[in-house]
Amino acid sequence: MRVLVAEDIGRSGVDLLREHFDVEVRTDWADGELADALGDYDGVLIRSASKLTADVLEHAERLRVIGRAGVGVDNVDVPAATKLGIIVANAPQSNVVTAAEHTMALLLALARNIPQAHASLTAGRWERKRFSGVELFDKTLGILGFGRIGQLVAQRAMGFGMHVVAYDPYVGAERYRELAIERAESSDEVYAAADFLTLHLPKTPETEGWLDAAALAKCKPGVRVLNVARGPLIVDDDLRAALDSGHVAGAALDVFRSEPITDHPLFAYPNVIVTPHLGASTAEATDRAGLQAAEQVVAALTGGSVTSAVNVPAIAAEDLEVLGPFVPLCRRLGRLGAALAGGVDRLEVELLGRIGERDTRPLATAALLGALRGHTEEEINTVNAPAIAEERGIDVLETRRSSARDFADLVRVTVVGGSHAERVVGTIVGRRHRPHLLEAWGQRFNLQLEDHVALFRYRDVPGMLGRIGTAFGEAGVNIDAAAVGHLPDDRERGRDDAGLAVMVVTTDAPVPEPVVDAIVAGEGFEAGRAVALA
Repeated sequence: MRVLVAEDIGRSGVDLLREHFDVEVRTDWADGELADALGDYDGVLIRSASKLTADVLEHAERLRVIGRAGVGVDNVDVPAATKLGIIVANAPQSNVVTAAEHTMALLLALARNIPQAHASLTAGRWERKRFSGVELFDKTLGILGFGRIGQLVAQRAMGFGMHVVAYDPYVGAERYRELAIERAESSDEVYAAADFLTLHLPKTPETEGWLDAAALAKCKPGVRVLNVARGPLIVDDDLRAALDSGHVAGAALDVFRSEPITDHPLFAYPNVIVTPHLGASTAEATDRAGLQAAEQVVAALTGGSVTSAVNVPAIAAEDLEVLGPFVPLCRRLGRLGAALAGGVDRLEVELLGRIGERDTRPLATAALLGALRGHTEEEINTVNAPAIAEERGIDVLETRRSSARDFADLVRVTVVGGSHAERVVGTIVGRRHRPHLLEAWGQRFNLQLEDHVALFRYRDVPGMLGRIGTAFGEAGVNIDAAAVGHLPDDRERGRDDAGLAVMVVTTDAPVPEPVVDAIVAGEGFEAGRAVALA
């Protein structure tokens, strides 16, 4: 077999490939040359410069695997590769140590004013008093986002005698206990405690602008802020205002809203340290990424287990006809259950009916994908989801039974977040396999699930449905369908929520949070939640 190394991936990765294949290393490509050459190879390794679009892949009739020596796969048309039967694998753990160490480097530099002192001394000034710093010992480090990198930062900070408090509702309580880290119940708890605040969140619509004026106002006076994750997590103008007022004592930034950038307003601040997105930039990380990607290519071409593939089919061909239509349903139920529970410590998936007679692991994985999507630093997929759940201390329990009550097939997903548990139930209906929601918030429905859902719990009195509809109409939100839930007959007596109703609404666009908040603030409403299931 022949493998092409189309970019510099480091010597260790190339050496591993040469133990198994005929390897060509070439890194200088004129326009169109790579596309013409791919047809001669079984595998290719790239970094970020090569763009493997659908048009390029059409020339690669022999290609079986693409290895990306890095975390993302943005420069590969994964759907096109999947359609052509090409495995795409990356190196998701290659830079976690490097990013954690860069966070610690900035933490120390921020505490001791190292860059400023260096610049002063090399400019001919001896200013010991001006650059007096603070100790890390006995200070509190607040961590927002407690995935792989956040956990490594916590372990290293504890080595300096710091107290660490972290917030991430998508990490199990047991994982916090294993690492002896205090688990905050909200980001506000972290703000109130932290002397240093570091961000390790993924960039999603929910996290963009996370650290804004309101969040900074909740922080302790004199807090120092670090961001080695994603630039858009911070509202720059709000951070600048907090620095101007003295509420924030300093900041260390490795990432920015737009990159590259050399004229950011914060660059002129004497108490702001900046680096040009160096979080993953070490020789070891580069070599590790190349080696891990090479390992995946070897596995793909020799019949091994491709552990970091982003597009390996998770459903066996013989089960696809039965299980395939339930995959979107399971993802949506996982997403909805996690949103209602407010996090994930434990995920229980029950498969009942015909599907219970099959190997239903792909359905449990689909529910897990839905629950964790948008809440992990790395891209989560059918291959790595179980491993990511294990790293985060999330228990996943799957049970199956060959019979179901009232329906031919049922999927029950229970999400436990902290001390709170939420169960959602669904099935598919008709020849087009439409996903239907059958139970949520303890009450039953039969409503076709769409991309956007809102739920409201309220006192079951006349006029409540009209109030919801009016509020939606004033906000320009179009309702596709709605259903009012009722209690299961065999559980109705003695329930704390007797006398309450639940309304589920599907819409053709996201429901703004202020609209939900305004409705819930009204008399008779107990709770409300809008969830994007797409």
